[in-house]
Amino acid sequence: MRSIWKGSIAFGLVNVPVKVYSATETHDIRFHQVHAKDGGRIKYDRVCSECGKSVQFADIDKAYDSPDGERVILTDEDFDKLPSAEKHEIPVLEFVPTEQIDPILYDKSYFLEPDSSSPKAYVLLRQTLLDTERTALVHFTLRQKTRLAALRVRDNTLVIQTLLWPDEVRAAEFPSLDDAPDARPQEVKMATSLVESMSADFDPTEYTDDYQIELRKLIDDTIENGGEKVVRVEDETSSDGEDAEVVDLVAALQRSVEAAGKNAKAAHSSSNTKTATNKDGSEKKTPRKKTAAKKAPDKEAVPAKQTAADKSSKSTPTRKGA
Repeated sequence: MRSIWKGSIAFGLVNVPVKVYSATETHDIRFHQVHAKDGGRIKYDRVCSECGKSVQFADIDKAYDSPDGERVILTDEDFDKLPSAEKHEIPVLEFVPTEQIDPILYDKSYFLEPDSSSPKAYVLLRQTLLDTERTALVHFTLRQKTRLAALRVRDNTLVIQTLLWPDEVRAAEFPSLDDAPDARPQEVKMATSLVESMSADFDPTEYTDDYQIELRKLIDDTIENGGEKVVRVEDETSSDGEDAEVVDLVAALQRSVEAAGKNAKAAHSSSNTKTATNKDGSEKKTPRKKTAAKKAPDKEAVPAKQTAADKSSKSTPTRKGA
């Protein structure tokens, strides 16, 4: 695994240097959008709805449309004014009983590895959380976004799990349950008996993703049998559009590359030395002026639209032997 973040946990006067790693990954098979006729990859372009022209990522800002139909356009300078936590520090806000955190609030999980010659502070925090049976609430800033997160111990490793804000959890309001009749004692007794007969300790390795297994088998069989469904493709590089699936990564890097290219060109043109001829026929160099390259601000990637094939790749786990 490669770390995606480095910083430290601020635990009172104790500083715990850590590296952060993504704790989960998906095994879902990713699909591309292709032309059904010839299997060519589908590209798409960023086109302005007003002028109809293609727009470079460097010229794109973010906007919010209000319910009243007003569009507010914000630039990087506007976002820089917003408050954010220290990007390389995970401050502990308080310690709460673990059972008081509703599991519905848990979002993404990250492993923490000690990042110092001596992991003593890491071990101290880990043991303290275990002994007190509490979870630390922290602020965690990743990719310019600060979230509330839970810091806990899993298999002797510190784990951060980002939490949803309370207003991000929808209220379960279903009128059909208001007048629902209570279950009769005999029904509860029989249901309880059924639960007891099906009770067991949870072992996630007993369950398999049958959909992904069969999907992989389908793909392998199709490749083996060949036919019109298998198309031999070369390295597809095109400047007239971008892959619909990889635009997240491309868009994140494109602005920096374009800005670097413009700055390099400007620096090159300004560095060309003007020459004049001396009386003896030799060239006389004119001192060149130094120019400072202006650094373009980073911009977040524009998320690609989820394809219909991506949606279809989600599966429902089933238990072995069912």
